[in-house]
Amino acid sequence: MTLKIAVQMDPMESVNIAGDSSFSLMLAAQKRGHQLFHYDVKGLTLHANGRLTTPAHPVTVQPVKGDHFSFGDPVKLDLGRDVDVVLMRQDPPFDVGYITATHLLERIESETLVVNNPVSVRNAPEKVYVLDYAQYMPPTLITRDLDEVRAFQAEHGGVVVKPLHGNGGKAIFLVPEDGSNLSALFEVFNQTWPEPHMVQPFLPEVHEGDKRIVLIDGEVAGAINRKPSEGEFRSNLAQGGYAEPAELTEREKEICAAMGPDLKRLGLIFVGIDVIGGKWLTEINVTSPTGIVSISEYDGTDLAGMIMDAIEARVGS
Repeated sequence: MTLKIAVQMDPMESVNIAGDSSFSLMLAAQKRGHQLFHYDVKGLTLHANGRLTTPAHPVTVQPVKGDHFSFGDPVKLDLGRDVDVVLMRQDPPFDVGYITATHLLERIESETLVVNNPVSVRNAPEKVYVLDYAQYMPPTLITRDLDEVRAFQAEHGGVVVKPLHGNGGKAIFLVPEDGSNLSALFEVFNQTWPEPHMVQPFLPEVHEGDKRIVLIDGEVAGAINRKPSEGEFRSNLAQGGYAEPAELTEREKEICAAMGPDLKRLGLIFVGIDVIGGKWLTEINVTSPTGIVSISEYDGTDLAGMIMDAIEARVGS
């Protein structure tokens, strides 16, 4: 099977090939003989006749830093007729532009496999979809109301405040038990973001690690444990955290078993979930999940190849 795969992602020049999951997927696809195209989400055009097109470049990739891609002559792709698969891999923020892209890609569902499914991505933002599995989460408050947060903190002590649609560990703040900076922080949050914010108790277990578990078509494929660097409580690799090999706890296996069938049914082929201290589910990442390069290096597996297996199976079914 030879596929034409269009990758909707950030500029190729900005890719860090050492750990970028999108680049890893492109390498895996190219190795199998699939033809790759790169395009920017801003180029999407929905025509009066219902066709969805974009300018794109045929692209060849190689694992050579500073010389990791080359473009062919630009083409205009009909994403419904000209390609077999669209990989929706641009980084969040999960804003109106991102949501609009899912509406446009939904139009080609009957013709082209979009990974992850755009309807499910739109309905499953990381810090909202996770609420469907609240029994595995720490106590959680979604609000813009300062008084509600004060009451929550009086019950739970120190808390962590996060933008509801943030990513990569950005703008996550720890409020100590005395709440000394809570009022000023919430003032800034309410001025910056129109949506409510997520508030959770600070989990000391984060120093044991924040595990990223990758599920492929609903099945566990591997995991890494991410730990915060000195003087930091955020364990995201983008925020200076470091990774180590990881095995799943019984609780984590239970979490994955609970959501796996739902992920498969919803067409969420590549998903990364985050679990703190081996027991607290905090996020379900479906927009542009990462982690497959580090997991493959530690486990000696090929997660990019496994994702391509799942994609090929879906196209061939």
